[in-house]
Formats: sequence, C-alpha cells, structure tokens
Amino acid sequence: MSTFLVTGADLAPQAMALLEGHDVIFAGKTPSEDDIVELCRVHNPEAVIMRYSRIGATAMDAAPALKVISKHGSGTDTIDKVAAKARGIAVVAAAGANAAAVAEQALALLLACTKSVVTLDARMHAGHWDKATHKSVELGGRTVGLIGLGAIGLRFARMADALGMRVIGFDPFAKELPDYIERVELPAIWERADAISLHCPLTEENRGLLNAKTLAQCKGGVIVVNTARGGLIDESALLSAVQSGQVMCAGLDSFAVEPMTAGHPFQGQKGFVLSPHIGGVTSDAYVNMGVAAVKNALEVLSRQPAHA
Repeated sequence: MSTFLVTGADLAPQAMALLEGHDVIFAGKTPSEDDIVELCRVHNPEAVIMRYSRIGATAMDAAPALKVISKHGSGTDTIDKVAAKARGIAVVAAAGANAAAVAEQALALLLACTKSVVTLDARMHAGHWDKATHKSVELGGRTVGLIGLGAIGLRFARMADALGMRVIGFDPFAKELPDYIERVELPAIWERADAISLHCPLTEENRGLLNAKTLAQCKGGVIVVNTARGGLIDESALLSAVQSGQVMCAGLDSFAVEPMTAGHPFQGQKGFVLSPHIGGVTSDAYVNMGVAAVKNALEVLSRQPAHA
C-alpha cells in the first residue's frame, strides 16, 4: 500500500477505483506551494498526482519516500524536473489524455475570433442588428501555423484541414506527419500564417516565443490562439500588437500568471477572446486524465522497491 498526495480536491471515480487499498490525501481546491510542502512533510507520500499549484525541491525533500510525480494532464512546467531528476524522482504526464478537449477549445477560440462570436452576441443582446455592417473572416483557403505537433497539435491540424485550411507546422521533435501538414521552420510560421496556434510545452528556451520582434514579423492582421502555456507569449507585446492591428484578434486560454486578477490589461480590451485555462476541462478529459495519471504513477511504483 502506498500513499498518494493529490494536489487538488478530487479525482474521477474511475481513477479512485484504481487506488483502492492505497491512502489518498487531497490538498484541496487551491493548494499553495507551502501547503504541498506541509502535506509532504506530514504524510511522506510515495506518489504525487499533480493537478494544481507547483512542486519544487522543498516539497520533494519533505517527502523522502517520494518516487513519482504524475501530472494530471500533459504540461509538466509546474514541476521542478531538475530537482526531481537529482533526487531520482520520476516525472510522468498523461500525454494525449485531454488532446480532444484542448484541440476543440483552440478551434472554438479561432472561430470566435474570425466570426466575432462574442462581440456580435453582446450586440444582439443589446438590441442591435449588424448584418449590414459586419463581415466575418472565412477560414477556408487560409493558412494556420501550428507550433507544437504533439497529440493536441495533430488533433487541431486535422480539424483545420477539414475546414479547408492550409496547415503548416513547426516541431523539432515530431517524426512522421500526415501529408496535410507541411513541416516548416519558425520564420515560415511568422511569414506565412494567417493564424498561429500554440500547442507546445513551455521551456526556458521558448519562453516569450511570441514577442515584439516575432509579432512584427507576422502577417498584418494575424490571429493568435494559445491553449498551451501563457509564458509562451510576451503579454505586453501582444497587447500592443492587438491595439495596433498587427494582431487582429487573440484567443487565449492560458496566461503568464494564473488565475488572472482584476485589472489585467487584457480585460475589457477589444480584440481579445478569453477563457480561464479550461481547454482540458471536460467531463471526458477529467476521467481520461485522472485514470492516466494514476496508471502512470502505479506503473512507476511497480518498478520501485517498496519504501521501508
């Protein structure tokens, strides 16, 4: 029997069923890093199921029995992987478990930007009828540039292709790609894409990938969609690009600091469609991610000698 710490308030029943016979500790809805450190100190878990907050070296040192940190999702940037490696702690992720959900959110944001869904809805509710003055953007025949061609990027690419879009993509780690994706380098994304959608993990190398310099290299009126990590974008540069019209619209599901607080410059700003990092939050993805996270953790523990 092992002790599992879940950095959240719940897991899907299907995931909990896999943990029958194990001790499961829940950190609550919004645990802080300090909360996680204290729970590690008190319970000394063998496994952490990482849902919310961050986990670093201090928490790892507080749990000498810790063997594995398993992400309830695909992005592991909230885990100090260098510290984990130094301590022999495995870091695993539920890659692909929420691919359909996030890809659909990216498409929804792209459509909301091109079809002015949010602004037209507000105008209609206010009693206006803008048929004579409004023109939408048609996606068929336009080029979408994808940065990141993992499970989510590939799923999105398939939907974009079905809409009649040309799909170009950059991912140095992607191997075989379907024939409807043209593999390109980043300069071609900036030069050719009518819309750019981010689907890559956040690393120190790509932090601020979309910045004043790269946004200036993009086509005028480009659309930016981000359902990956907020740190991929220099938010002040994006704000300036939207205000100038260099970016026609930005559809964002992730932000540099989360949760977004009152007074953020994107709030109330024309040209932004915002959602609170819920791309992967569907009933199906909740089950898929929970089950995958638990299975990944159990698989690592099965290869480890039991803690004395």
